[in-house]
Amino acid sequence: MAGFLRKLMPKRFRKEGVVIPVVRLQGAIMSGGNQFRPALNLASVAPMLEKAFSVKDAPAVAITINSPGGSPVQSRLIFTRIRELAREKQKKVLVFVEDVAASGGYMIALAGDEIIADPTSIVGSIGVVSGGFGFPELLKKIGVERRVYTAGENKVILDPFQPEKEKDIEYLKTLQLEIHQVFIAMVRERRAGKLKDDETVFSGLFWTGTRGLELGLIDGLGDMRQELKKRYGHKTKLELVTAARGLFGRRVPGISSMSLDGAASGLATGLVEAAEEKALWSRFGL
Repeated sequence: MAGFLRKLMPKRFRKEGVVIPVVRLQGAIMSGGNQFRPALNLASVAPMLEKAFSVKDAPAVAITINSPGGSPVQSRLIFTRIRELAREKQKKVLVFVEDVAASGGYMIALAGDEIIADPTSIVGSIGVVSGGFGFPELLKKIGVERRVYTAGENKVILDPFQPEKEKDIEYLKTLQLEIHQVFIAMVRERRAGKLKDDETVFSGLFWTGTRGLELGLIDGLGDMRQELKKRYGHKTKLELVTAARGLFGRRVPGISSMSLDGAASGLATGLVEAAEEKALWSRFGL
């Protein structure tokens, strides 16, 4: 009915061109986050996704991804929310890869009905990784004794202040294999009929967009603006959906709302998360 009434309006009052909402997902994927270091997770992106999929006349939602990965749980939650909204709102999802969509970033990209990347984008890294540090020798050198009291023999499994144990490593690898199988199943389902039979696909390797297209990890090479205008007409308008802002234009509360202790703690956490994020990006030479 709305479309019929629009045709009856004088041309100068009609809204020209299709509007495609765009959601940009940028950064390492991790739970939590704070004003010092916003994180990419379901809590931070859900409002933007809801807003984008609520644009009634939009035939599709475009999602740009630039992420080296991170939390498999948050990656899967974001993937699931996108697919739920796509089914509920009956909209096509077009994913565009910027620098990288690897590991958890690629898991989110699987939510797209189509995945389009630049020839020089990095895609893939379908695997699971865990990392950390061990400090038992350091404690000895500085004369510190580690004291831990537990109920349950495995409560201090993988404790970085104790010598590494073979059984702990085996248990961790068991968990990694389970998560890896979930990831593989998602790729096989979402890329069914497109994925090439290549043993390296699930090995954790990553590729350029060009090679990713050959392997069936993506559907095409191109630029978001040009691709959307080619599909929906040269008058197509891209509307970036951003997070809601507060009274003073901040996306999150400012430091003034915190105690000094809270601010110091948040800053310390932010520095640790920044180091973790840097390590994730560095894996792909970025």
